[in-house]
Amino acid sequence: METLFVILIGIVAAVLSNRNIAVFNDGLRPIVSEHIEGRLKRRELGLTAFAMSFGLVIGFGIPFTLSASIILIHSILLGTDIIGLATPKNKWGTPVAAVIGGLYGWGLIAGLEGFVKLFEHLPLNFLDPLGQVGTPVVVTFMAFPALAVAMQFSIKKGILTFVVSALVRQLAVWANTSAFIKIGGNAVSLNQEGMALIVGMIFLFTYAIKEKQEGASIDLASVFSDKVLSIKKNVVFFMVIGGLIAGATNLLLMAGDPISLNLLAEGKQTDAGIAAGARAIGFIPLVASTAIATGVYSPVGFTLIFVVGLFSPNVWLAVLTGAAVIFGEVMLLSYIARFLDKFPGVRNSGENIRNAMTKLLEVALLIGGANASNTIAPGFGFFFIAGFYLINEVAGRPIVRMAVGPLGAIAVGIIANILVALGIMVIPE
Repeated sequence: METLFVILIGIVAAVLSNRNIAVFNDGLRPIVSEHIEGRLKRRELGLTAFAMSFGLVIGFGIPFTLSASIILIHSILLGTDIIGLATPKNKWGTPVAAVIGGLYGWGLIAGLEGFVKLFEHLPLNFLDPLGQVGTPVVVTFMAFPALAVAMQFSIKKGILTFVVSALVRQLAVWANTSAFIKIGGNAVSLNQEGMALIVGMIFLFTYAIKEKQEGASIDLASVFSDKVLSIKKNVVFFMVIGGLIAGATNLLLMAGDPISLNLLAEGKQTDAGIAAGARAIGFIPLVASTAIATGVYSPVGFTLIFVVGLFSPNVWLAVLTGAAVIFGEVMLLSYIARFLDKFPGVRNSGENIRNAMTKLLEVALLIGGANASNTIAPGFGFFFIAGFYLINEVAGRPIVRMAVGPLGAIAVGIIANILVALGIMVIPE
């Protein structure tokens, strides 16, 4: 059943991409819209999709998937973006995209099991150290609201948000160690990162709602009503893939972001759900505005389906609830557009939240990659990651910063195995 879920997600996502209905890569939606309106040829669209997504699949999605043995959604949906847009949109192109998308999904889950078995036969099994790549992500994630506040409003407000968030985190640590909170005689343990994150988000949205817009507002929903209507016409497709992804998440087959993925790998499903929820809040302005402006939706919607999957008691309820949630999202697009227009600060915060998350992930993954590399090959690991990062910067960043740490750790693991096989390096204890 688990394999079937992944295969079906691959099929449906590839078809949605092929029919120009939905793509996962946020940057591709405006480009797909250009193709729909006749300003971009299909071949150019396919090449652009490959250039924008392939590096992220190899350098971002796959390393995280390997490090936790849980599929990061980027691994499958960025791939199906390429598959769908690279195949012609005609009577034979769409079935071909569906078949390739299904095979890709099957290969991803089958290959994952093969990779795990392969690591066991290596001279130096570096799968466990590779898991350290994501360790700093969970802790540093709580700082993104403060960074978003600093980026959008002011450094002073950002510092205030950061200090209060840090204080709340330490108060949560104290409350846990002293068993301060009890229910029915049983001590209640608070998630310290989660508490800090909630406080930071309260600060962010309080500032955002207070921000005023200069000049007349624009009713996005009325300007782009035809595009909103085209999205609503395809709501059944979104319900299908939304239900499938929510179900797969409930089975702990996949995660929507590196933070919740690492929490799931540590067995913290509730914490993963909280992190996924915070991320979803930040993505609502981005997904809604790009969808309304382009007529192209995201196969994961506002990413709330991951929250549904993590908090549902069983897989079938997750499927039904996920379908219902994404249906509600699509139907509410016009209202969301008007709300975002009424509070421009909230609309603008979506991009700042996304940028803040990206910057934090770049730093956290570089640290995590360095720690993992140094565990695999003490001394050499730090040397390699530092050199890899700096050379990538000088070369104009052909590899996105977020991918340097995970890719570098994998490279160190491969090099270390070669050195061990040659007798040049001793396996670290």
